Amino acid sequence: MPGAAGLSRGQLTGIIGALALGAFLMILNETVLSVALPSIMDDYGVSAAAGQWLTTGFLLTMAIVIPTTGFLLQRFPLRGLFAFALGSFLVGTVLAAVAPAFGVLLAARILQAVGTAIVLPLLMTTTLTLVPLRHRGMVMGLNSIVISVGPAIGPTVSGVIVNSLSWHWIFVMMLPIALVILTLGIVFIKVPTPTRSVPVDVLSVILSALAFGGLVYAISIFGEVLDGPTLPLVSAAVGIMALGLFLTRQFRLARTGRELLNLRPFTNRTFSLSVAMIMIAMGTLLGTVVMLPILLQNGSGLSTLTIGMMLLPGGLVQVVIGPIFGRVFDRHGPRPVLIPGALMLALGQWLFTTIDPGTDLGWIVAFHTIFSIGLAMLMTGLLSAALSDMPLKFYSHGSAIFNTGQQLGGAIGVTIFVTVMSTIAAGRADAGSAVVDGLFDGAHLSFVVGGVLATVAVVCSLFIRRAPDY
Repeated sequence: MPGAAGLSRGQLTGIIGALALGAFLMILNETVLSVALPSIMDDYGVSAAAGQWLTTGFLLTMAIVIPTTGFLLQRFPLRGLFAFALGSFLVGTVLAAVAPAFGVLLAARILQAVGTAIVLPLLMTTTLTLVPLRHRGMVMGLNSIVISVGPAIGPTVSGVIVNSLSWHWIFVMMLPIALVILTLGIVFIKVPTPTRSVPVDVLSVILSALAFGGLVYAISIFGEVLDGPTLPLVSAAVGIMALGLFLTRQFRLARTGRELLNLRPFTNRTFSLSVAMIMIAMGTLLGTVVMLPILLQNGSGLSTLTIGMMLLPGGLVQVVIGPIFGRVFDRHGPRPVLIPGALMLALGQWLFTTIDPGTDLGWIVAFHTIFSIGLAMLMTGLLSAALSDMPLKFYSHGSAIFNTGQQLGGAIGVTIFVTVMSTIAAGRADAGSAVVDGLFDGAHLSFVVGGVLATVAVVCSLFIRRAPDY
């Protein structure tokens, strides 16, 4: 499977493998603290609102850095960017492992997020650039494991470690793995990367940070709008205004080739639909992964280890079927993968709406597995479909937009699911209902919202067209 740059099979495997392993570790890290958060709060004596900043700060950093990667991928060589991303992640991981105070742990999470924000677009752009079209679906199927399985098994890994050791060991165990991945990257990533000296537009960077950072922050604290709407609404207003200014400036700078993020990919219908679908997929994924443990632990009294093991089959099935449907994509194009994938995703969400306190755990595992199959199929084909008939020069910008959409979708999904569940549960409690009944009623409505969104993804999938080269 020689690459577009004349690389041998071994060279190409080493490059994509190092990038994929790095991305997998970093995405696993994104959700790995979900189960460990109560222990961290106890150790540092912080409130739940403060502890949530370990997630909010991570998402904010991702939202700020990812839009700049379209510029970074053109300006700096692949090997240098990979080394910087892994180095930032390593420094953050060391700080997290020994953090003497909560503020240090938060700073460590921000450093980890910088590396994560760079590696994800790096993996996707490199795959699209170096892997021949006839093999791209299969490789994207393997990459889909990175994107979807990491968040799915993060709580499982965290549950096992916290149950046996302390939360510090989550980061201690990441260190040698990250060092090995960095070494692999330095050894294998030697492909010459064309770069061009483009001056960075400082105003675009500032507007991007205000726009995407403001929106993600507003989304992440939206649940507080009933208690005090000022901060969420102000943050949303700043984000929307900054986004308008950012988009206007990018259109103007594109005429001279100095834009931070080229928005031309949005003129392609397939790309726009794919971004909408990935936002829905990531929103339902992270919303489900965050909400199910809360529901099953507080509503059904299950241990964190049991919940983690229940989510494991869904993650494992994605490992198996991702490459299989990647080959289907290579042979038949995106529609035979994306349409059934969207249907399975929607089916999984609607099946979750039937869960009640008496539901057998085996059924919950089955529902999650169906949902995971659909997720794997969508992750396998969406980015390849999005950029399949787009000029090579827009790959880096398209990948940056796509990954920004992932983070926004994930933040929106978590906020919708948890806010709806918490609001309904609180209302039921005030009315005198049992806490368990309120939790399940809230979860039911959350999954109805997820089912509606996933059904929208099914409609979008019907309009994804086959690229001319397939």
